Amino acid sequence: MRYSIIIPVYNRPDEVDELLQSLVAQRFTDFEVVVVEDGSSLPCDDRIEKYRDRLEIHYYRKPNSGPGQSRNYGADKSRGEFLIVLDSDCVLPPGYLLEVEKELRRAPADAFGGPDRAHDSFTPVQKAINYAMTSFFTTGGIRGGKRKMDKFYPRSFNMGIRSDVYRALGGFSRMRFGEDIDFSIRIFKGGYRCRLFPEAWVWHKRRTDLKKFFKQVHNSGIARIDLYKKYPESLKVVHLLPAVFTLGVVFVLLAVALGCVWSLSLLLLFALIIFVDASLKNKSLKIGVLSVFAAFIQLIGYGTGFLRAWWKRCLWGKGSFSAFEKNFYE
Repeated sequence: MRYSIIIPVYNRPDEVDELLQSLVAQRFTDFEVVVVEDGSSLPCDDRIEKYRDRLEIHYYRKPNSGPGQSRNYGADKSRGEFLIVLDSDCVLPPGYLLEVEKELRRAPADAFGGPDRAHDSFTPVQKAINYAMTSFFTTGGIRGGKRKMDKFYPRSFNMGIRSDVYRALGGFSRMRFGEDIDFSIRIFKGGYRCRLFPEAWVWHKRRTDLKKFFKQVHNSGIARIDLYKKYPESLKVVHLLPAVFTLGVVFVLLAVALGCVWSLSLLLLFALIIFVDASLKNKSLKIGVLSVFAAFIQLIGYGTGFLRAWWKRCLWGKGSFSAFEKNFYE
């Protein structure tokens, strides 16, 4: 067996259906599918049955423990030479596995990952969130599939790794969020070869509304400090920018309240840049407007999570579980 595709799922039966449908359409067929139901109240067992005669599929149910531990559970049940971890809200183009195979035959890799894109069928909000998560103006393009970067850290929505390397590293940690970056850091620390496969991209639906998006990026900001506490060298300047932006927004609003209305022009200029760029890339003024909101939410959500975690963990010295019991497992 060449590939084992591992899909943890929590209350997303319709999305699993779409992902499995895209797996049926793959032009490279030497793979199995391992779906791990992570304590869902809305199981996807009926969706799984639809594909029994078209896919080599294995379905497991377990108590809720978070995505990282569910991936480990699936890895223990898998037989593939390579494990490919996907989020349940992804859809694959028909040539996805062919591109992975092509890259592996071109040059060896112990681990790899690919970028994500927005499908034409996605809602305007989903497209705006996708823009905010991949744009140079919000994330520096580090999640947009850039070819030139010092190191590429695969994310769990689209990550592959040799099964023996996965087991040698002990799989994902017990972190609730940021566990994929933690795993990628350990890949590099273990001396393994990790590459970006730029054409092995997926359609990633991300969150369906801006409130859920804020919660997601806020937790990511918390996770970044958690990672810093484990690996101080992992903190880069780019990780500080959302916090700087958040503080800048606060100072601008205070300045406006004190009568310095001109300072608001800085935020308006940033919003204009986002609006124009997102509108042109998506060919939609509506998505351009929504992207402005998504960009501010992405930066402020991450920035507030980062600052909150820095205050509790670095200044007050609390552990990750005691500081954020609702966000992380012990």
